[in-house]
Amino acid sequence: MPVLTEEQIQRLRNASYKIIGKHMHSAVKLCTWLRRCIRTGGKKFCYKQQFYGIECHRCLQVTPSLPFCTLSCKFCWRDVTINNPEWINGYDEPEEIVEAAIKAQRELLTGLGGVEHSEKHLKEAFEPKHVAISLDGEPTLYPKISELIEEFHKRRFTTFLVTNGTLPEVLEKLTLPTQLYVSMSSCTEEMFKKVNRPLKKGLWEKYLRTLELLQSLKTRRVIRLTLYRENAVNPEKYAELILKAQPDFIEVKAAMAVGFSRIQGRFKYEDMLRHEEIKAFAEKLSEVTGYPIRDEKRDSRVVLLSKHKDTKIKK
Repeated sequence: MPVLTEEQIQRLRNASYKIIGKHMHSAVKLCTWLRRCIRTGGKKFCYKQQFYGIECHRCLQVTPSLPFCTLSCKFCWRDVTINNPEWINGYDEPEEIVEAAIKAQRELLTGLGGVEHSEKHLKEAFEPKHVAISLDGEPTLYPKISELIEEFHKRRFTTFLVTNGTLPEVLEKLTLPTQLYVSMSSCTEEMFKKVNRPLKKGLWEKYLRTLELLQSLKTRRVIRLTLYRENAVNPEKYAELILKAQPDFIEVKAAMAVGFSRIQGRFKYEDMLRHEEIKAFAEKLSEVTGYPIRDEKRDSRVVLLSKHKDTKIKK
């Protein structure tokens, strides 16, 4: 029995989500940058391609936990009204999700053949080889997240997993992805309650446990700051948290007033930071943490810091 109502499902479909699986807790959505890359023949691409060397048009954006998340972040572009902080009902198996996700991606891509595009890039896009497990919800709530990562690895996918860091007990036992992101958008418990709006008690303490755990995980580790007018303060406080985790990379990115955040009136255009403001914050963070700035992408309003000169994923 689906967790989502018919009205919620239709709202998500209207926002170009393709919901998959018999339990309807997974979904695929074409990334804006994937579309731009195909239409421009690779001239426009996402910051992950620039920073880490992946092929933007061959990336599959998927969630196994569409209606499940422990937070309801003020700036989140997703529909936070559907969030459940605990898993309920049954779930689809990892192999089923992977098969359905690839099929859904190909169906969504078919629509791009009717507009100006690069035939080469569209053809290659039908064979994805990177997956961003980050589209919606908190993926570590999915009961078989390790097995899902393993299933993608069997198919020789590069895996990017984005977590909000509130389930350290899952991360301790996780089959590690190629690159693990831990989101950061608060530097104090008070800010966490106001900005991230936790749906359960004790999540700030769990988040701090995740930061302490992160440095021991043997994979490429990223702390991604999502900033806007309200939380882009006290870089020294953010630095304290980051240095607990000792990540390989720090991304400083602007929250964007798009999707449900704007529709639901949680986040406005004037709340967004310009790239120059993101760059200034990143420079302060660099001074305090000792992580040099390595790259930036103005149209995504994001700056990359790393102690590693070579940031690319090894093929």
